[in-house]
Amino acid sequence: MTHLLEVNNLKTYFKTEMGQVKAVDGISYYIDEQEIIGLIGESGCGKSVSQLSVMQLIQSPPGKIVDGQVIFGGRDLLKLKPHGDEMCAIRGGKISLIFQEPMTSLNPVLTIRLQMTEMLEIHLHMDENTAKKRALELLNLVGCPDAEARINWYPHQFSGGMRQRVMIAMALSCNPKLLIADEPTTAVDVTTQAQLLEIMKDIVMRFHIALVIVTHNLGIVARYANRIYVMYAGRIVESGSSEQVFANPSHPYTLGLLKSVPRLDETKGKRLVPIEGLPPNPINLSVMCAFRPRCPYRTEICDGEPWPELRSLGNGHSISCFMDIRKT
Repeated sequence: MTHLLEVNNLKTYFKTEMGQVKAVDGISYYIDEQEIIGLIGESGCGKSVSQLSVMQLIQSPPGKIVDGQVIFGGRDLLKLKPHGDEMCAIRGGKISLIFQEPMTSLNPVLTIRLQMTEMLEIHLHMDENTAKKRALELLNLVGCPDAEARINWYPHQFSGGMRQRVMIAMALSCNPKLLIADEPTTAVDVTTQAQLLEIMKDIVMRFHIALVIVTHNLGIVARYANRIYVMYAGRIVESGSSEQVFANPSHPYTLGLLKSVPRLDETKGKRLVPIEGLPPNPINLSVMCAFRPRCPYRTEICDGEPWPELRSLGNGHSISCFMDIRKT
């Protein structure tokens, strides 16, 4: 079966004065057309870097994509020049990225109109009037009130939620096949968060777009994602359908994440169970499992063998662990 996007053994490292940081260390995943997948994990686990690597937006130096394949439309994007015409045509035109903080992503000295129409004029070769009309349609689509007037506003005149709506509209402007949302609701309140996620879900269904949601919010992926990839220290430690991962977590880290989240169906007053310890120092990581110092299921094999590759548990459910905690 041909996937819309297929990432194989992607490795992105950063050279620092203190040593090498393996931000993404050999991850593989895929996404099909009209599918929503979730990429979850603690801050610093490599979620955002993996998606920036797909778009070839890693700053070099200090970062470098040292290995892997990113197959999109039958081509390996990593073989294209990062600043070449082909890669630039794919960014925004075929794959769009919604950044985490819209205030730092939007140009503060340009109006929303200029920032939106520029993409349409470059990628779709529209004239100024046609591009403005299309920009207004997109702003109305994402629920921006009084779009006719607000299109001439500057980013600082919008609220955080409205700026994120503008970012979503810009990402959709050139009819991409894949939309990557990197922590799209971090800077907004809970009510606005729900509205934005419903907008993105509706867009996926209406325009047949695939969506990658990068987040540490388990509630988001539980509600919207078809499949989930759990990352830790630059690697994918568990993958499967939302039902498999939430109903039958099989990696100790996934179980730890779920236990540390409040649940409405739990007994009142029950204490949350935190994951003990701290995330590992990403500089010069050992070849052994990075979660073992924090793992309550740690055994002797964890201290003597290299970090295992993902292994199948059946029905598309995989883990990177020596044991299956469902059997303990």
